[in-house]
Amino acid sequence: MTAETADRGPDASDAPPPDRRREQRGWYFYDFACSVYSTSVLTVFLGPYLTSVAKAAADAEGFVHPLGVPVRAGSVFAYSVSLSIVLAVLVMPLAGAWADRTGRKKPLLAASAYLGAAATAGMFFLAGDRYLLGALLLIVANASLAVSMVLYNAYLPQIAEPDERDAVSSRGWAFGYVAGALVLVLDLVLYGSHASFGLSEGDAVRICLASAGVWWGAFTLIPLRRLRDRRVTQRGGGEGAVGSGWRQLVSTLRDMRRHPLTLSFLLAYLVYNDGIQTVISQASVYGAEELGLEQTTLIVAVLLVQILAVVGALAMGRLAVSYGAKRTILGSLAVWTLILAAGYFLPAGAPVWFFVLAAAIGLVLGGSQALSRSLFSHLVPRGKEAEYFSAYEMSDRGLSWLGPLVFGLAYQLTGSYRDAIVSLIAFFALGFVLLARVPVRRAVAAAGNPVPARI
Repeated sequence: MTAETADRGPDASDAPPPDRRREQRGWYFYDFACSVYSTSVLTVFLGPYLTSVAKAAADAEGFVHPLGVPVRAGSVFAYSVSLSIVLAVLVMPLAGAWADRTGRKKPLLAASAYLGAAATAGMFFLAGDRYLLGALLLIVANASLAVSMVLYNAYLPQIAEPDERDAVSSRGWAFGYVAGALVLVLDLVLYGSHASFGLSEGDAVRICLASAGVWWGAFTLIPLRRLRDRRVTQRGGGEGAVGSGWRQLVSTLRDMRRHPLTLSFLLAYLVYNDGIQTVISQASVYGAEELGLEQTTLIVAVLLVQILAVVGALAMGRLAVSYGAKRTILGSLAVWTLILAAGYFLPAGAPVWFFVLAAAIGLVLGGSQALSRSLFSHLVPRGKEAEYFSAYEMSDRGLSWLGPLVFGLAYQLTGSYRDAIVSLIAFFALGFVLLARVPVRRAVAAAGNPVPARI
């Protein structure tokens, strides 16, 4: 917290177990609510659909010209993802400052969640050559999700004891993947049988996009009812919280200099998570444009990812109990590297091999993210959860524009999605090296926290 904050409210250790369990169950449901955006919208439908809309608006050379700048139509989606993350980076410190000063995370969580849900529902109107509308809605929805995750993740140290966090974090990711799988089944039925419903293919896609926004908004009600804000004692009140956002971020980073091992972990996470986020957002574009796969094939592949991600998140949580979170994450990064190398050589028009790759992604996706979140929670000094998790989300999103930008530029320059996908190996290789150099047991102790038996 900032210098103006003198105290913080009760944390997990202060709450009776029944109340803590109730909050944890409510917390899981925000993953259940927002994950359908990541799966149905960002991973499956919007990339190929926005690309097709941009191509409909392109000139004879395949370029569109937003603000007079020539952009290859196939790069519009990747560039829009990058811009959304830049916007999120500008807004997240302001949201973190306001939450820290007032102790009221729920109002901002509600505002960001419902803004993102509304933008997603608005994708129903993305038709014809309205690629600029699609890009704008994507930027708003993706930035809103990032801001909401700052507030959502900051609850973890407050609702879970240190020895619970790997399991609680993994269950949250598992809830999200269950939701993604359920919605994808419904999407598959609608899209695969769109003609029998009297719908065109485009109509079916737009309904799938919009319904993800409705789902996001509806299930956000559960965490908003069950999570509670912690009272914060302040000097000087909450005014000026918005204006102090960047000052708080600078103050937090200065404070982190007293915890260089925590900063070292954040750097490693920033690098490898950028690779993960880019694979998630660009996989369907790669499958549709480079491998020539049908939309139904892509839906089934992502559905397979969702189902196996539930198993993978829970299984990697158990592996962390035996081998420690750090070693388990390192193993997952090695698998990610092999996945991208295999993806480069995938033959076009061969859905079976694409399914094999999707299964491998599913087994490492949820666990690598869930364990990163829980590992970081051990590196946060007591009483500074909100500001440190704001920095964590800044690390999560702060350079997550770089992977999509590299992907988009690689395609812009070469016209090959294979070259674009293989360029992402660098993020996993460098992230592996950086994480391997972090002495996590020493980092936990340096943060003033009890060191778990396995970490």
